[in-house]
Order: sequence, then structure tokens, then C-alpha cells
Amino acid sequence: MDRRRFLCAGAGLGALAISGAARADADTWRSFHAALERDPSLAVYADLAGEQAGEALIQGRLPTDLHGHFFRNGPGRFELGGERHHHWFDGDGFAQRWTIADGKVTHRGRFVETRRYIEESRAGQFLMPAFGTMVRRRGVRDNDDMNAANTNLLPLNGHLYALWEGGSATEIDPDSLATLGIKTWRADLKSMPFSAHPKADPDGGLWNFGVSPGADRLALYRIGADGTLLRSAVLEVPRLNFVHDFVVSARHLIFLVPPYDFSPDRTLSLAARHVWAGSGAAARPMRAVVVAKDTLAIRQVFELPPRMVFHLGNAWDDGAVTRLDVVLHRGDALAGLGQLMSGERQPNDAGHSEAVQVRLDYASGQATTSRLFGTSEFPRVMPQVVGSRHRRLALLSSDRANASLVLDTVNLVDTETGKADSYRFGAGWQVEEHILVPRRNARHETDGYLVGVAQDTRRGVSVLSVFDAARIQDGPLALAKLPYRTPHCFHGNFLPT
Repeated sequence: MDRRRFLCAGAGLGALAISGAARADADTWRSFHAALERDPSLAVYADLAGEQAGEALIQGRLPTDLHGHFFRNGPGRFELGGERHHHWFDGDGFAQRWTIADGKVTHRGRFVETRRYIEESRAGQFLMPAFGTMVRRRGVRDNDDMNAANTNLLPLNGHLYALWEGGSATEIDPDSLATLGIKTWRADLKSMPFSAHPKADPDGGLWNFGVSPGADRLALYRIGADGTLLRSAVLEVPRLNFVHDFVVSARHLIFLVPPYDFSPDRTLSLAARHVWAGSGAAARPMRAVVVAKDTLAIRQVFELPPRMVFHLGNAWDDGAVTRLDVVLHRGDALAGLGQLMSGERQPNDAGHSEAVQVRLDYASGQATTSRLFGTSEFPRVMPQVVGSRHRRLALLSSDRANASLVLDTVNLVDTETGKADSYRFGAGWQVEEHILVPRRNARHETDGYLVGVAQDTRRGVSVLSVFDAARIQDGPLALAKLPYRTPHCFHGNFLPT
């Protein structure tokens, strides 16, 4: 693999050198804290310092057959030296482990000590650029100087990795959560982008990918169940400027590419360099790029109406057709998330997003969609059905009564009927991604639990919730309430014990 060519062609090596003043600013800090005074629920995006450890108070009854570690990751530090990052994606990763054992729930949280975290902590100020914040106080040697390790935690073969899509995985100790260092899968892959959304393969191990904005290249990785790299490849894909997630089927890897251009202006942050090209008379389509697993070559490219994509659910091959679930957003949803750092919430518009099923017909070359659910995010399926036909899709949604877009409802949607089994936490709650955890030897997709974290913003505490996957509307079987607030996480995985 031509690593240097991949990185230098995009926004990696050499793209960000010392020049000019920092663009992280005190105005964003002041704006957020003024908004926080008016709306205490914004504390879920507030800064955190130090480590966390505690035992939760159990309300209800924990299932006796549910025990293991729920690993979570998300940004925890947004402020330093009186300045505040401009985008939610920029904060330093805060790794968390919720442990369910012996009828108790304990929690531990610790910052991932990346190069960036260590050097900026010593300096007492931001030094290096982040995705949505341009800082130029120090040059960048490679992608991992910018690595926030803030998006997901991946347990694999006894190891635990903090993931960030722009650079390497960072290994941390599963017990202490201490940072062990950068994971290089092979010497020629050093600092290569390794996405935060690897997918389990039905044959064991996992698949992953990497994208460097502006490079027009897609890196592919096949990791064995023992953690060794089995295969890798780089494919040429024009205008490949943003891909956050993907899905796998029995025979394919499928990537949805939203229509972004990438500005050559290196005085802008990476987020600002993503220019939406999905509106107006010259709007470009969203593309579905299908890669064959056996050859790691592009099989076919489909076009769909211009939409933004963060997360996909699952895919399966149905004869000469591949079907997949995805949440599609209207317009430049990437830019909207930056407003949270100054304390501005998005309005709860009915057409903000929708969950759909996409049908890719290889014979006709046509791609069509059918609606599954309204405004929503964070789709997940049971791990045992990844890559095969499924019927249940977990989603979060914002109740219509909310003035602002606040995810406060968990749903398990039947993908054939569109019927949703739902539970709303109510006013004052903000819900994080919930994942499906099967019982041992589960016989169907609701034979297990829906597990996640919810933020009780009125009391300033975080809560682990456990639902019976067959009866979501009945409410949580158990709530495990911590005596403190944890940083709002993006993604995680459950490791049974």
C-alpha cells in the first residue's frame, strides 16, 4: 500500500503547517457558558477534567443473565486555556466502562492519552488542528498528531481500541483504561485512517475502511478474529470526501458517499473545507459504492437523491439485490453539529432525517428507497444478524413535542411492517446510542436486551438503562444511576463475561 501517496493526496501529511494565529477562540467559550446558564441541559456538552469512578444505584431489577462490560467512547474535553473547540467532534476522547456483575453496576472513565492530549495538557492550550477547529500553534507530523481517539471503543481478541476515523486505533487497557499506545496493523499502514465503525464479518474477524478527505482513495482492511491483518487494499473513488460508516453483507462492502466537495483552502478547518454540493441546479447525487469482498474491487456504483449520511444499520444480499438500512439527513448535517459548541441546539424539524431501506438492483443499475421511520439516528441491529437478513432495527428519535432536536426516545422498528416498539424517557432526558445485546443462545432478534446510557439533565447524572428487547414500550427493566454526569458518548460495544 502506498501510504504516503494516500496521506499526502488528502488532508493528511503536510496539509497543516505552522502559520498564523489560533482559530479556537474565547468567544465560543463565552457563548456556550452564557447559553448553559439559560439552559442547564447543555451540560451534556460541557467540559470535563480528570477521571471518574463510581457505583450506580439500581432502580428496578437487573436481568440475572446480563453480565459484562459496556465500553463507550466520546469527547470529554472541549476547553483549554480559556478557549473552546468549535465542533462536537473535536473533543478529546473519554473512554468509559460500565460493568454489570453480581447484581451491581460500576463505572469507570478516563481520558485517552493521545499525543495531542498529552502535549496540549502540558502546554495548557490547544496546539494542533481538530476536525472543526483550526489551530496552528504547532506543526503536524502525521495524522496521529490530530488523533482525538474519541468516537468508539472496540474490544477485539482480549484487546481494547479507542477509534477515531482520521488516524490509527489507540490501544487502551481494558481494566484500568490506561492508554497503551498507537496500534499499527502493519508497518506500511502507519498513521493510515482507520474508521471508528468496523463491522463484524459472519466468517469471524472484522472489516474496516479509511478515508482521507481530498485524496479520492478508499482504504480497506480485513482483520482476523485473532487481531492480525489478513488483507488490505486502496481503491480509487472520485470525490470521496466524507464517509463515516458502512455496512457489510455476505458478499459485499457498501459505502454511501454524500455529495461534498473539498475546498483547497488550507486556512480553513477540515469541517469548513467540506462544501455541500447537494443543493441547487447543479446538485450532485449521493452514491452507493459496492465493493466485492472476494476481489476487493468495485462491483457497481449507484446514484440516489442527494442526502447526508452518518450511520447505517445493516445489509444483506437478496439474490441479485442488496438491501441496507440507513438514516438519511437533508442538507449539510455536518455543519449543524458545530453549533452545539456555542450552545445552539437545532430545531426539531419533522423532515430533518429519516430511516430508510435502500434497495440496490444490480441488473437494472437502479437504487430505490422505502421509508422505515421518521427523524432518528444511531441505527443498530443484533450482532448475530450483521451481514444477513434482519427484521429489527434499534433507533433513537426526538419526540414531536420537543422544540429542539433532543434524542429522548428509544425505538425498536420492525423493518417489514414499519411498526415501532418505543419508550420516551421524557422532558429533561437526552439519550445516547442504545445497542442490542442477545441472550446466550438467542433464538430470535428480540431474545435479549436493549442497553444504553441516558443523561438526566435535570439532576445532572448519567444512567445506564436496560430494556427487554421484546417489550420496549413497557419501560426499562432497570436503571443504574450514577451520582455524577459522564461525558456524552458517541458509540460503544458490549463484551459479555
